[in-house]
Amino acid sequence: MARLHLFDLDGTLLHGTTAPVEISRQLGLEAETVALDTAIASGRIGPPEYATQVYGLWKELTEEHVAAAFTAAPWLTRIQEVWTEIREAGDYSVVISLSPSFFVERLTQWGAHATFGSRFPALPFREPVDPAGLMSSAAKVRIAAGLCTEFGVGLTDCVAYGDSLSDKDLFEVVPVSVAVNADRHLEGRATHTYTGRDLWDAYELVRRAR
Repeated sequence: MARLHLFDLDGTLLHGTTAPVEISRQLGLEAETVALDTAIASGRIGPPEYATQVYGLWKELTEEHVAAAFTAAPWLTRIQEVWTEIREAGDYSVVISLSPSFFVERLTQWGAHATFGSRFPALPFREPVDPAGLMSSAAKVRIAAGLCTEFGVGLTDCVAYGDSLSDKDLFEVVPVSVAVNADRHLEGRATHTYTGRDLWDAYELVRRAR
């Protein structure tokens, strides 16, 4: 039976940061976005409020800024090697993130089978954010269930990789999970724990488990 590997982005594939922070860095608005990240990580605000506020910061955002942020971001090493191995094994790798889909979708060029993120308007922004398109921890579970149907696997064949509160719901419904550089919200919830900057080493914890 094939396996479905479900990867979070912020704090997981990205080391010690989030896509919005890296995007805002290109606009000189890093500190403002770090404050928003702290608020959502602690549960003081939710995805809709976060998206509305970060949208307000990104009035001058262009595709060029996003491309520069993606290139300069502190990614874990060997992401592409892991996804190549997963594909060659007949398994699937998917990224599901609360971050904007216009950033997350760039990971398909690294070998992810699919990506899902919060839907923002096209750049440069001319339309408001639609709350219905924003990702949440519960939405991650719904998307995972839909992907299981699409790929012909079950939730019992899934492996989740995450680091924070937004991954808690997914960790509770899959049998195998890897807490990657995780915070206190995932304490005692993961099958495996990894601290470091190499995705292959995190993947190695579950690579041979079937």
